Amino acid sequence: MDSGTDTAAVPAQELARDPDDTALMLAWAGGDVTAFEQLYARHRAPLYRFLMRQLRDAALADEFFQDVWQRVIAARASWKPEAAFSTWLYRIAHNRLNDHWRGLKHRPPAPEDGDERTARIPDPDTPERSLSEFEQRRRLQCAIEELPDEQRVVVTLRLEQELSLEEIGEITGVGRETVKSRLRYAMDKLRTRLNE
Repeated sequence: MDSGTDTAAVPAQELARDPDDTALMLAWAGGDVTAFEQLYARHRAPLYRFLMRQLRDAALADEFFQDVWQRVIAARASWKPEAAFSTWLYRIAHNRLNDHWRGLKHRPPAPEDGDERTARIPDPDTPERSLSEFEQRRRLQCAIEELPDEQRVVVTLRLEQELSLEEIGEITGVGRETVKSRLRYAMDKLRTRLNE
């Protein structure tokens, strides 16, 4: 009998040390981050299991799990203990699931050849394209280096520094028309070199 009394006393002591969900939510709303961590630790596994049972898709369950907790975080300041925290949490999850199922009714199913269609869309960031762009930049740089000094300076100041013809003239000590002429000759040489 004495051992039965001791066993009954232990959970009561644990409950006194382990605050209920309402107290934790109110503490978290007041800025206590550890209170949220306790709530999350207490409810994460059951909530995830609930979502997995409903969705039967791990990727979707992960997405919904994150979404539910984001909504909890967003609503912390306005939360009122009108219902148990767990009831509120699962209501959020349930509403999110309902939105999902409703959306599926109004959304046409994906075409059977959807994966094939997606695979045919060109990827703009393929290694081949990156290499091609790198090769073009390298060829341009080599062509610029082959220009006579006065043309190379003018092209570099115009293309890389985006300076006006007048500003380039001031820097190089020649007139605007000379800068214009050097730039024209340089651009012609670059086009010819790059089209080879």
